[in-house]
Amino acid sequence: MRDVLAAAVAAVNGSERPGQIQMAEAVSAAMESGQHLLVQAGTGTGKSLGYLVPALLHKNRVVVATATLALQHQLVERDIPALVEAAAGVLHEEARYAVLKGRSNYACLHRVREGVPDDQGTLVDLPEGSIGAEVVAMREWIEAEAKESGSGERDNAPRHTDRVWRQVSVSHRECVGAAKCPYGAECFAERAKDKAAKAHVIVTNHSLLAIDAIEGIPMIPEYDVVVIDEAHELTARVTQAATDELSPGDVERTARRSQRHVEGQADDLDDAAEALRQALDSAPGGRLETVPQEIADALVLVRDAARALVSAFPKQTPGTDGDVDAGATQAKGWAQEIFATADRMAAGSEYDVLWVNEREVRRGGNQLCVAPLNVAGPMRDKLLADKTAVFTSATLKLGGDFSVVAGSVGLDRDDEGDTWQGIDVGSPFDYAQQSILYVAGHLPQPGRDGLQKAQLDEIVDLVDAADGRTLGLFSSRRAAEAAADEVRARLPHLTTLCQGDAQLPELARQFVTDPHTCLFGTLSLWQGLDVPGDTCQLVLIDRVPFPRPDDPLMSARAQAADKAGGNGFMAVSATHAALLLAQGSGRLIRTTTDRGVVAILDPRVVTARYGSFLRASLPPMWMTTDPEVARKALRRLSGR
Repeated sequence: MRDVLAAAVAAVNGSERPGQIQMAEAVSAAMESGQHLLVQAGTGTGKSLGYLVPALLHKNRVVVATATLALQHQLVERDIPALVEAAAGVLHEEARYAVLKGRSNYACLHRVREGVPDDQGTLVDLPEGSIGAEVVAMREWIEAEAKESGSGERDNAPRHTDRVWRQVSVSHRECVGAAKCPYGAECFAERAKDKAAKAHVIVTNHSLLAIDAIEGIPMIPEYDVVVIDEAHELTARVTQAATDELSPGDVERTARRSQRHVEGQADDLDDAAEALRQALDSAPGGRLETVPQEIADALVLVRDAARALVSAFPKQTPGTDGDVDAGATQAKGWAQEIFATADRMAAGSEYDVLWVNEREVRRGGNQLCVAPLNVAGPMRDKLLADKTAVFTSATLKLGGDFSVVAGSVGLDRDDEGDTWQGIDVGSPFDYAQQSILYVAGHLPQPGRDGLQKAQLDEIVDLVDAADGRTLGLFSSRRAAEAAADEVRARLPHLTTLCQGDAQLPELARQFVTDPHTCLFGTLSLWQGLDVPGDTCQLVLIDRVPFPRPDDPLMSARAQAADKAGGNGFMAVSATHAALLLAQGSGRLIRTTTDRGVVAILDPRVVTARYGSFLRASLPPMWMTTDPEVARKALRRLSGR
């Protein structure tokens, strides 16, 4: 295995790293023994090759699941091709690999060639206005993909909006089925499944993995090992995949789409939608610990009407050409979705959290949401029970221990011994020499009214010392904008960008191009942004990123932990904050030559009892609470 790894590293112009070798050997051992494995591999370790080499050499099919498209692209466009070429002399035949995504990520030839159902379920050729021209251009690209045996994947499509893509794609419920579809033999999604069925390594995403394993909808060919990269994101992605929403507008649209295919029952569903609207309009926003009777009654009406509607659809509705009626199939799919969601909400399971999401009338009014209280149980029972899982990320040890993350994904200890092992293969970076953690212990504790004058002054002083070169990570859009306005006013010689000024890729490009630049933003900058070099020598974090106290899901999970005899704050809020702090701090050091300061402007990191847990979750940077030490270090780095 070491020979294959060395050849693969050379193929991507990398260098051998002890942590990568240690990881590859541990992953290989886990795949053979069947023991689950957690691997913390710091930035720069080369963890993708650390698990891809064992996956390629494993006797059975391996699934690799990622959280982000960026990593998926890196795997299938760079790492795996280089590895396959490097391993060609070792393997008896060329290893096959494939990418598998949800059906809505592939263009639908039936929808492109036959039309899109309108609100009455009638197939129409094109939407009116400028969007029609965009759809025409998209259709031309899709037909070219079909002619050239392309993938038809959204990620490869010309630039477009969500609305345009909805005109050329379908969900798995709307799909008429390959056997019934006149274009089934050409179908992009079916071709992707066929390719995956012949592949030794399948690359997919966390959400599709959850749908396949936990929801029981077969999406992925049989496998016995899954590698979950970016595993710190897994519980959030699985929760997101298992979250359902129900709004009166969705119910009404389903009724309208069904009217031309089924009489009577569609009207009953329309009446149920109105009952749901009245119930939600009078309900306060937030978590429903006890479901009001009016909402409970409305859910039963929607559930029963949707069930009757689904039953009323004929099994197969011939179209004018004798083919299956796509409008009827898609309307029935919507009705099935409405029934399943209303049935889940009406059941009132203790394992689900139900809440009202307040929305403006122009956005359809209030909606009802339901999500699993936790995903550890379903993952343990439906994924980990019969698959070997390898979890890896740069941030898996929270508070210096694997147990927090292990428990959240369904791994536990049993009477017979350990069901999993955790290893930390370290990082090629010397954090204590390359970086400083500065905690502004002298500042007042953050309040609810946004940034205070003392915090704004601190931000300006630090940015001035760094001469720009600052990535500001803020807990809210309002705080990011306030800081940006202050820096622009007091340091006009610097370029200060704020999330929302332009698309994120454009902002990142500007930030990298000019070192005398600051980029301020919120959550999407905390993870995934890669800006090595002197572009970023200061990472500013305005406050400990605890979840909002009124977050319905987080508050329910904290309450459940308290009831179980645990500490809800530490189990939920502190863990959430520690993970984000680790990810945000990780934006600073991206190569062995990077230098800089992570400045956290929240004194609770050093004054609160939970501060040690937060600090133990961060990279091992040299720490200070002296503002002058931080400013002097930044001035030296900026050459001032």
